[in-house]
Amino acid sequence: MTKNETVPGESPWRGRAAVLTLGTFAVGTDGFVIVGLLSQIQKTLQVSTAAAGQLVSVFAIAYALLGPVLAAFTGRWSRRRVLVTGIALLAAGNAVTASAHVYGLVLASRVLAGSGAALFVASAVATAAHLAGEQRRGRAIAMVTAGATLSLVLGAPLGTLIGGAWSWQMAIWFVAAVAVGVAVVIAALLPPIRLDQGATLRQRIAPLTDRRVLRVLVVTLLAFIGIFLPFTYMSAVFAPAIGGEQARLALLLLVFGVAATAGNLTAGSLTDRYGSRRVVIGATMGVAAVCVVMLAVQQVFILVAIAQALSGVVSYSVMGPQQHRIIAYAAPESASLVTSLNTSAGYLGNFLASSIGAVILSITGSATLLLPIAAAFAAFAAFLAWWLPRSTGERGGEAVGETGKPTATPPERAPSTR
Repeated sequence: MTKNETVPGESPWRGRAAVLTLGTFAVGTDGFVIVGLLSQIQKTLQVSTAAAGQLVSVFAIAYALLGPVLAAFTGRWSRRRVLVTGIALLAAGNAVTASAHVYGLVLASRVLAGSGAALFVASAVATAAHLAGEQRRGRAIAMVTAGATLSLVLGAPLGTLIGGAWSWQMAIWFVAAVAVGVAVVIAALLPPIRLDQGATLRQRIAPLTDRRVLRVLVVTLLAFIGIFLPFTYMSAVFAPAIGGEQARLALLLLVFGVAATAGNLTAGSLTDRYGSRRVVIGATMGVAAVCVVMLAVQQVFILVAIAQALSGVVSYSVMGPQQHRIIAYAAPESASLVTSLNTSAGYLGNFLASSIGAVILSITGSATLLLPIAAAFAAFAAFLAWWLPRSTGERGGEAVGETGKPTATPPERAPSTR
């Protein structure tokens, strides 16, 4: 260990985690703000609404697919170098987005931004967990992931406001400026932590053959399908209560975002106290229950707003504890890879929720039907989080779930095909 490196739990982790939170805020704002700017982008680039919407899709796909690859290949880098590189790629991608006047180049820039976002977030979570130490890991992860929920409450509305007052390009430049600021602060304040000195590429990708890691990923995927089915089609699901008023829809988004931030931070403390597995089971059961409640209240706006608040709390109590669980199954050299895989599973769930919802709406024309289907996905995720470790006698999984402490048990390998 060099004089600039830190021992887990002995560094001033809150201040450094706060900087990482600002980075995830920039990433989240970049992902959300484009949605509010699509109409302006469409007119400027002279493309269809569907083509403009691909700017959102390619960001998500690049994030989901390239994140684990980049995490694996940058495993030997110091966390400071990885974080600065990731946030710099995000800034560069946004700079190209704001400067380009050709649709193809703008589309490519979203791939660049998505790659940087994926690289940054995975490393930020792993770094915060390392800095805080084992006993405070849940709170540290929650603090960093809170940046994403804050971007929903503050970043996306602010970016949309900037876009309306000046131009969509200025909103994108705003995200790029925040990213550059974060890169400078990280370079100045974060020590050159190395989580995986000397690890080979084969060692870093070893968790891909660990069944416990794969089970966490399945739970994340199913949970996020359940979470984003009603969220993505909020305007259709609650059309009777919204009554076509954009202000009501904006208020529901705000309520969801504020509640999500509170839920995320609360889940971190609960994870440290009761264990990540219990929190995941409770949160996913909560998502299923709220979806059922929404069926009964979707006609009355005030009741819908209350349901959205509950939904925000339980929905954003899933990812942080899931990151806690998956880190506990990995060696230090694989921490960034597994957190990247878990985040990618969440993004894939978001994408599948959109696709499943579109199919259901095209076949049945009923947005209400999305709610029981979402409840079923969330309930199945809760069942798997509870049942899989028990069904296989996975003592390590029980240790992580009940105490929040990493296990000393060896990985549970998938059977060889040879």
